[in-house]
Amino acid sequence: MPAPHLLDADAPELRASDRLADARAAVAAADVDPGAEPHRRTILDFVDVHDDALHRSCRTGHLTGSALVVDADGDRVVVLHHRKLDRWLQPGGHCDGDANLAAVALREATEETGMEGLRVLPVAVDLDVHEVAPPDDGPHLHLDVRYLVHAPPGAEPAGNHESNDIRWASLDDLAGLDLDEGTWRMVRHGLARHQELMQR
Repeated sequence: MPAPHLLDADAPELRASDRLADARAAVAAADVDPGAEPHRRTILDFVDVHDDALHRSCRTGHLTGSALVVDADGDRVVVLHHRKLDRWLQPGGHCDGDANLAAVALREATEETGMEGLRVLPVAVDLDVHEVAPPDDGPHLHLDVRYLVHAPPGAEPAGNHESNDIRWASLDDLAGLDLDEGTWRMVRHGLARHQELMQR
């Protein structure tokens, strides 16, 4: 099987899907750090018993797609201070019925950073299950499938109404932002995958 390559937003591989089986397959195929393996099992088990896992109407929890947006040099990633959750996070959001999780991650990255020309690696680089408790909603799980997204040279994040702040951050910068263990795992593994990709 050939190595995956970065996809533009209009790539046929990023067409929307309503088949939960496609999302499940993406989770099963994710190329993750060993520390994320328990999250893979949790997500697969959840999807197997919740046929509405692609929708916010699944009150226990639902699938989300996130993006580790890396600059052209592979030195910095985009982080945003989420307005509702009051935390520094990577771009990402709800599937809202779309089982093409790579497409969800790329769409959310484009909307939340305001950057054009982003490309996504179609194999997820991290998986994470965590509880969120937005002020206008009850606590529930986000079963987050995380993808590497490559920014073109010179791209600068502008943000949107969902964030208080958005910026490029180096590893040293991230150390001062009180990131959780899962975010650090995603960053480390994702940057390593980016480096491998750029060396091909």
